[in-house]
Amino acid sequence: MSPLKTFRSGGVHPPENKLSASSKIESFPVPKQVSVPLNQNLGAPAVPLVSKGDAVLAGQLIGKGEAFISSNVHSPVSGKVLKIDEMIDHTGYRRKAVVIIVEGDEWLPGIDRSEEIKKEIMLSRDEIIRKIHDLGIVGMGGATFPSHVKLMVPEGKKAEYLIINGVECEPYLTSDHRLMLEKGEQVLIGAKILMKALGVEKAIIGIENNKPDAIRHMEGIAAQFPGITVQALKVRYPQGGEKQLINAILGREVPSGKLPIEVGCVVHNVGTAFAVYEAVQKNKPLIERIVTVTGDTLKSPCNYLVRIGTPVKELLEKAGVDLEMTAKVINGGPMMGKALNSLEIPVVKGMSGLVLYAEEKALRVEPKPCIRCGRCITVCPMGLEPILLAQYGEKSFWDLAESNMIMDCIECGSCHYTCPSGRPLLDYIRLGKNKVGQIIRNRGKK
Repeated sequence: MSPLKTFRSGGVHPPENKLSASSKIESFPVPKQVSVPLNQNLGAPAVPLVSKGDAVLAGQLIGKGEAFISSNVHSPVSGKVLKIDEMIDHTGYRRKAVVIIVEGDEWLPGIDRSEEIKKEIMLSRDEIIRKIHDLGIVGMGGATFPSHVKLMVPEGKKAEYLIINGVECEPYLTSDHRLMLEKGEQVLIGAKILMKALGVEKAIIGIENNKPDAIRHMEGIAAQFPGITVQALKVRYPQGGEKQLINAILGREVPSGKLPIEVGCVVHNVGTAFAVYEAVQKNKPLIERIVTVTGDTLKSPCNYLVRIGTPVKELLEKAGVDLEMTAKVINGGPMMGKALNSLEIPVVKGMSGLVLYAEEKALRVEPKPCIRCGRCITVCPMGLEPILLAQYGEKSFWDLAESNMIMDCIECGSCHYTCPSGRPLLDYIRLGKNKVGQIIRNRGKK
């Protein structure tokens, strides 16, 4: 095993709490009804292709991603469309979704549901990218950027490395860990597919050293895949950020405001690599994913393979969660995740986990005045000044926020975590990023 690496500056080490690391992936029962949001990706929502009363099969296209940065949406179940309506989704906003009453479990013909592992990659580069687009594959690490767009290298740029993100640095979450242990070969075939689409000869899988079993397992399989290596990394949050991961593995720094392709890299999550394998080799759309259910208020934290659109409440009930003792349910990890305001919210493509807190952990401390200690600056992995950016967001100083590079913030929450005064730094920075992003987009339209 090569020496442990990590990124250059900043970062924290919160308690890992990987309570479900030994819990094997279980298939979650098909629910009686699903609500499938039409916007499960970064970018524009899909346009519905079905109407009330239509019969659908599992895997059938029900929403077309027509914009450049958009993604197709497929039915995760067979049944009948009850309605297309606006409802609260994982973002907390009301957005359009297709509600389907489940009838049986009939799949669209042509989807290979067998356990056979298909190694030979038959499709060409262009066919791979088209298949990934058609079957609705997005980034499974949480960002949900349409995966086919990442493979379309801009003219004048060249990809040298594919980096597969197996870091899973967020506390509590273990869905990627279990995926590597249980579907490692499929993940590596997915990586080979992505390499072919990018035209690169080298891929590196980054895994933090708190997953020694996954490192050993993936190294053993990678020996059969020329050009793919595994890099063990020091445990340091937020190592899963793509800019931090590139810096840790290759020592390259992505310039401010630029994408990884500027330094010859493209980064995909291990869950994305698996979804690419299923799409290209099995013709299977992204209609289910692994979700970790963990935290304070259940006895046996678990990892479920769940159909998209399944109500969160059903996962919690099956996992044996004490809902009366649960004060907060977080979509994602405790550092970057966001609290849900309803348990009727459906599982979506980017939902890697649900973290449950009892009341004593759910309550925030009362914020105190900033003591100018500078800890938030020390831990910022992007070299920003979080206290200033938060103040600009709080006071609506959008010009100052932009000039101080608020858009470079990766929203890792390290500043918020380390603040001794309990200042809601990330909240105000997110507010500022959202507003400055709107200003930049409007400026581009003029």
